[in-house]
Amino acid sequence: MELIQKIFLVVIIIMALFTVVTVTHSQTNESPCSSKEAEQFDFWLGSWKAEWKDSEGKSQYGRNMITKGFGNCVIEENFATDDGTFTGRSLSVYNARKNMWQQTWVDNTGAYMEFTGGKDGDNMYLQRIVTNKEGKEILQKMTFTDIQKNSFTWNWESSSDNGGTWTLNWQILYSRIK
Repeated sequence: MELIQKIFLVVIIIMALFTVVTVTHSQTNESPCSSKEAEQFDFWLGSWKAEWKDSEGKSQYGRNMITKGFGNCVIEENFATDDGTFTGRSLSVYNARKNMWQQTWVDNTGAYMEFTGGKDGDNMYLQRIVTNKEGKEILQKMTFTDIQKNSFTWNWESSSDNGGTWTLNWQILYSRIK
């Protein structure tokens, strides 16, 4: 009889420990994409009309559809010019271990670009370093600025002096498609 009581006591202790561990784990195990930082690009979600000027000053137009998936961890961008000559796609994720956003862009010109960035005041930015034909490092940056509920401005800039000065290469005005 004493052996049965000991076994019963061990089973009760194991069950109690399992319950404590399970409850503690469920209370502290947040989704990796539920932080405030992981929501910083949520303003971008939705369907957008894009407008910019080409090198001759002529207005050009495109569309950009931004969705969030994979357990709200991945932001997917699908961009296309209205004339269909240029299409591209990006995947963006917040990397909590590195405390930064990471984006990969690919398009129908064969481009593959990787960016990192985050929040800077009221703006969001993503940047990368590339080496030009002369072997000099160029910093490239896209900035989401003047962010409103139904509009924002996207700037593509470059710097050859490590961010000391910037040249605006492309500006797109975005307006939400209702």
